[in-house]
Amino acid sequence: MSKDRNLTRDITATQIPSGDKQLLTAGTRIYLHQTLGGSYTVQTDFGLYRIDARDGDALGETVRDDTVHTATLEDGAPNPEAIWDQLKKVYDPEIPVNIVDLGLVYTMDVDKLPPAPGSAPDAAPAYKVDVTITLTAPGCGMGPAIAEDAKNKILLVPGVSDADVKITWEPPWNQSMISEEGKMKLGLI
Repeated sequence: MSKDRNLTRDITATQIPSGDKQLLTAGTRIYLHQTLGGSYTVQTDFGLYRIDARDGDALGETVRDDTVHTATLEDGAPNPEAIWDQLKKVYDPEIPVNIVDLGLVYTMDVDKLPPAPGSAPDAAPAYKVDVTITLTAPGCGMGPAIAEDAKNKILLVPGVSDADVKITWEPPWNQSMISEEGKMKLGLI
């Protein structure tokens, strides 16, 4: 299958590295560079773009079902392993290593939310996931797109009702934070 193709419909894509949203129209010639974590990195005559998984059909790709089938814990809390698995599906569109193995995820916390006013006494508890990430370089325009991708993937985990992904610059990221697996994929060891 050729990596050169034309878009079959209009889509909104994220320009790399600025992070700006731009309309790519049907018929635009694209070259597919990578497919990681469900999103696509493509080259056009206008530059490099990240295309969300939901728009894969416009590239001639099969849109995947990203439903997470991991059961919640006994108390109804989301399974932390499933959250980490989802974070491992998030990629910087310019680097073929997920944000966990790049060492970009600093914290991941799961908190039980108070019952909503007027909720039934037997209502399932609600949980919020808070994640703090960094980027490989300050000023990277893709930060908001990466954070949004992480949030959307976390919200697919059973038991998660809300998620917040914050970007921080402290401590600054460096290559020593990359996992052994990540270093192998990047050819650093």
